[in-house]
Amino acid sequence: MDNSDETPCLFPPPDRLRNESHVKSMDDYKEMYKRSVEDPEGFWGDIAKQFYWASPPTGKFVDYNFDCRKGRISIKWMEGAKTNICYNAIDRHIKNGQGDKIAFFWEGNDPADHDSGNITYSQLKDKICKFSNILKQSGLKKGDRVAIYMPMILELTVAMLACARLGIIHSIVFAGFSAESLADRILDGQCSAIVTADGVWRGSKLLNLKSIVDVALEICSKRDHKLSHCFIVKHLLPKGHSVQQNGDCVDYPEEKPAQRPTRSLKINWTDGRDVWWHDVMGTASTDCEPEWMDAEDPLFMLYTSGSTGKPKGVLHTVGGYMLYSATTFKYAFDYQPDDIYWCTADVGWITGHTYVAYGPLNNCATSIIFEGTPFFPDAGRFWAIIEKYKVTKFYTAPTAIRALMRYGDEYVTKYDRSSLKVLATVGEPINPEAWLWYHNVVGNKQCAVVDTFWQTETGGHTITPLPGATPTKPGSATFPFFGIVPVIMSDEGVEITDPNVEGYLVFKQPWPGLMRTVYGDHERYETTYFKKFPGYYCTGDGAKRDEDGYIWVTGRIDDMVNVSGHLLSTAEIESALVEHPTVAEAAVVSHPHKIKGECTYCFVTLKEGKEFSDALVKELMDRVRKKIGPFAQPDFVQNAPGLPKTRSGKIMRRVLRKIAVGDKNVGDITTMADETVIDKLFQLRPPEA
Repeated sequence: MDNSDETPCLFPPPDRLRNESHVKSMDDYKEMYKRSVEDPEGFWGDIAKQFYWASPPTGKFVDYNFDCRKGRISIKWMEGAKTNICYNAIDRHIKNGQGDKIAFFWEGNDPADHDSGNITYSQLKDKICKFSNILKQSGLKKGDRVAIYMPMILELTVAMLACARLGIIHSIVFAGFSAESLADRILDGQCSAIVTADGVWRGSKLLNLKSIVDVALEICSKRDHKLSHCFIVKHLLPKGHSVQQNGDCVDYPEEKPAQRPTRSLKINWTDGRDVWWHDVMGTASTDCEPEWMDAEDPLFMLYTSGSTGKPKGVLHTVGGYMLYSATTFKYAFDYQPDDIYWCTADVGWITGHTYVAYGPLNNCATSIIFEGTPFFPDAGRFWAIIEKYKVTKFYTAPTAIRALMRYGDEYVTKYDRSSLKVLATVGEPINPEAWLWYHNVVGNKQCAVVDTFWQTETGGHTITPLPGATPTKPGSATFPFFGIVPVIMSDEGVEITDPNVEGYLVFKQPWPGLMRTVYGDHERYETTYFKKFPGYYCTGDGAKRDEDGYIWVTGRIDDMVNVSGHLLSTAEIESALVEHPTVAEAAVVSHPHKIKGECTYCFVTLKEGKEFSDALVKELMDRVRKKIGPFAQPDFVQNAPGLPKTRSGKIMRRVLRKIAVGDKNVGDITTMADETVIDKLFQLRPPEA
């Protein structure tokens, strides 16, 4: 970062935010923070009073064990208290006279889409109750699991909240995952039903979601698991058009703006399983009482990549997640009742769960749901939407910011962004150059930049500035959120107190939004997060504190790669590569990328007699796309006649990371079985790397 006079190191909160914010100074923050970690029952108990509870806790307000040496890892908040997160997110506001307030503006993929519109809290409640009744009539009940594989349309939030209303555990899968990845998640969760849509336009690309679901359900069937219902939203198909339920395919043309090619979708139909959403919603009742849930009952599972290659079903529970998602939303974005808030994340990821759906709705916020991409029809789409809706609080990924920087300032400055007050980022550490462009150009130097660090597992922000209180440093996530006690830990398990020394980022005590287990595998939960440093939750990320106490997150330490904010398992990609009949062994490491932050660099060792070629590289990339999803496609595939290994046979990934970036200072290799492979691998590096 440039530390010259022209580029300040410290950015104070804008005065216009400080004057209206919930937390107006660092002294206020420190006082609230101290109470949150020293008196969590008092702090979170006061926040809990803002919500509706059918009955109070029956035991301790908070009860936990972080130390695997003392028995089973366990985290409980407000156990025995009865509530319902859907009731609190919707009904509570209607009873307070907010039924006519806009819950969501929906912005379609194309600016000319005629279906763009909005929905009030009362209208949303009616739709949620209707679909809740449909789920009940289909035999689904509390504790069952329902998969959701949908585009960013209003029906997605209806489906997830209907599940929450009934105590059905939703498992939302990003609608960019392959059929195999979807099937894996359905099977692991033993889902009884799935909700999807006919298709979706993503930019100028048409995706047939129903056909992907059909393939996934066929895979499930071959593994002796059949789903009872597949509910399909007519998103592209005209609502009045129906498919003959005889198993045939039908074509229907899309009447879309000229910049999109004319195409058709083929919809297969399985009688007795497939149900059109709009057919059943038309006659369903708008009355549905919520199921009163224990605070520690499961709310949802969301799969995140695991270092073993098998995705982990991160399980969150009702009460603690409700408190934490709502509170982090309120304070990290400094939410005010007249705000227009927009998070660009897909609900298929945790950011969408917490900061598109549950967090904003529990604060009675007005938000935007956006179906499209930042670059369609051009690179000004984000800023056009901000001007259209007069967005005040904006939340997106550093990947998008870096990509949009390339198009120049003019795509930004031709739109009115004067409504903006907070610019936030999520998914990965933001580099100072992107931070400064976001602040100077997008925010016109008038906005607070809020760089948030958190994970699927944490449920909400754990390290973040507060817009009206925290002086920010470009690239630093700054200070812990309320209830979070971060520690920088050495490999040997010693707390690091010296400044600017990198170690593992771990947390010392629980907060309400922390995951409770890995679905169906509590032992994996304990091993992954608690056994490396007994008594601490281990994030798997590296971090350091500077001399002012600011926390700088440096990225993943374990065998994971953060590609455009999507956490990918290197083991999962390696597994896809070695399934190719010519590949004997594969090793995947991270590689710096100007736009994505990181990308994957793959080393493949071929079987004897097989030849490395451009055609093989394309086959391997396609295999990863098919097995995991397009977002996981490697950027580099290198021929590796041998891999650097220790004498015990362990692949030395730190050496591979050096080779991937062309750094010949590979460090200590005294334990390597065959040092000659290093020169060979450097010689075979792709020139574009």
